[in-house]
Amino acid sequence: MTSDTSSTPRPAYRFGRDMITPRTLRTMMTSRLLDDSRPIAPLAAADLDRLIDTLMVKFVWLAECLVGEGYRLDMGDIDAPGIHYNLAGAGRLIVADREPIELKPHTLVVVPASSPFRIEVSSRQHQHGALKSVDGRAQASLASGVHRAVAKDADPVVILICGYFHASYGSSTDLFSGLAAPIIEQFDERDQIDEKLKMALMELVAQEIGFGAMSAALLKQVIVALLRRSLRSLDLWVERFAILGDPQIARAFADMVANPGAQHSLQSLARTAFLSRSALMARFTKVVGRSPMSVLRDLRMRQGAEQLRSSTLTVDEIVRHAGYASRSSFVRAFRKAYGHDPSSYRRSAARKATGDQ
Repeated sequence: MTSDTSSTPRPAYRFGRDMITPRTLRTMMTSRLLDDSRPIAPLAAADLDRLIDTLMVKFVWLAECLVGEGYRLDMGDIDAPGIHYNLAGAGRLIVADREPIELKPHTLVVVPASSPFRIEVSSRQHQHGALKSVDGRAQASLASGVHRAVAKDADPVVILICGYFHASYGSSTDLFSGLAAPIIEQFDERDQIDEKLKMALMELVAQEIGFGAMSAALLKQVIVALLRRSLRSLDLWVERFAILGDPQIARAFADMVANPGAQHSLQSLARTAFLSRSALMARFTKVVGRSPMSVLRDLRMRQGAEQLRSSTLTVDEIVRHAGYASRSSFVRAFRKAYGHDPSSYRRSAARKATGDQ
């Protein structure tokens, strides 16, 4: 006797609010595989984890902003995105001509690159009175990469730490480059964001060996905390980043950044992304701004530079790890990227590390 399986429930998968059967999912995948411009599913946690792990954060400079009652402090207009964290007090932050952002303790605001902004604290006696303006960008620095901007004639009401940075993969794929509007998140004391930024400030003021690397590492911890918060937020603003907003392209890109020296090709990357080669090329170029192979070359050069600085591998070994069969091809690409051949780059990095000018 044969069993009747027609009534056997089939497993279903949840995509957003909808339950989708395997047959429907296969149909969706087949019909959208080659030329659809929309992602088929949210960014996988494993892909995001690889992208965060390989993200390189480069510190630009750090500022401590002190604003008193009845003052306005003008800041920003710097060619790098900024993380602005309110340690204490209540006021508001206004980016360009946008709506004011209310500041309270542990408010974090990411301001896009090249965006002027101002921090304001109203007078309790004259709520609608004119504020005294101070240009914080013209004030003196405390140490290399550390600034203090002050707008007050008594104790400060609002105290912010502002960190400017580049977060990138290679020399030209910047995670925040396409950010057009501020990101706002409310943390609390348990998140310890303030402690990480205070430690970065102390590292820069102390100017001890490795202060730049330590400050960059602390800023990366803040960025990771911010991305984690986005994944728990109803407003999934992480998808506003171009490279994270297209899960299929992010999957292929994550493979590239996790192992630049693998034998990647347009065909293999298209298979990873479940796209045709032409769709991969079009969508990757739209999202990243460059072709996949151009970005792969950039990632391989970054890996090579890191190994030249921090390992005892021979140049030939580094060439092989970068996926190049020819040393001469690697040297040409490296010289174009860094302005030096690998051996002279290694010598220069060694001199900088030991302080030998």
